[in-house]
Amino acid sequence: MAPPPANQAAPAESNPSCPLCLDRGWILHEDGGAGSASPCDCRRDDLGPRLLAACGIPPRYRACSLARFSTAHEQAGIRDQLQRARVASERYVEEFLRGDGSFSDSGLIFVGPTGTGKTHLACSILTTLIQRYRVRGRFVEFTALIHQIQATFRPGSPLSKGGILDPILGAELLVIDELGAQKPSAWVQDLLYLIINGRYTSRLPTLFTTNHPLVVGSDEARSLDRGAEPGGGLAPEPLAHRMPSTLVSRLCEMAKPIILDAAGDYRRDILMQRRRL
Repeated sequence: MAPPPANQAAPAESNPSCPLCLDRGWILHEDGGAGSASPCDCRRDDLGPRLLAACGIPPRYRACSLARFSTAHEQAGIRDQLQRARVASERYVEEFLRGDGSFSDSGLIFVGPTGTGKTHLACSILTTLIQRYRVRGRFVEFTALIHQIQATFRPGSPLSKGGILDPILGAELLVIDELGAQKPSAWVQDLLYLIINGRYTSRLPTLFTTNHPLVVGSDEARSLDRGAEPGGGLAPEPLAHRMPSTLVSRLCEMAKPIILDAAGDYRRDILMQRRRL
């Protein structure tokens, strides 16, 4: 694996375990040009597994990879959409390190019903980039994050709101799973604004997953609001109805939509059928 360029931004960790390389695994040397890097002794501890263990990916998704994302389906239209989503995810990984040596500041938002592979793809990207570039990544499920912050309000709580949010706001790559799942109360909207606007203004890349359609008036980010989900039932409320319009605007600028609306629930429609057989 090639070392990251010498002009790569320093990681966002406030208390790195290695003061020489700031847990990057490489010591950067200025030489008046593009710079160079040499491996740090701390690499013997294998930083990659430590970063993966600390990023918060749930156990069910730790083995996910882009290569293992299934695009098989009997319907050609659904198969094509799944293939496009995987290709777009692979392209994001390959283009994450830019020509000037910095990380991309853009993200992705995976949009579609439950069980279409959104979280699999997001976790696969995060895992790959941690392994390849030692990215300081974080995974958060939004409803769980709200409960964690609410727990800090209890007397005697060992955690603080800042202690939970600071690593999220400063992560080099953040995954926010299930955006829009929580009831859009004023407190939730304030929290969303703090996170999304903070990462937007800091130009930090974020991957989102959401069951709620985007409404931005473009073909690429077309709405899923067609009256019913693919497997039946009412369509989810548009994301624009669950977030302030200013945040939806920022979201559309900072993340490219990847639409997964054609397939039904993979866990329900495919896995359950296999188990019955």
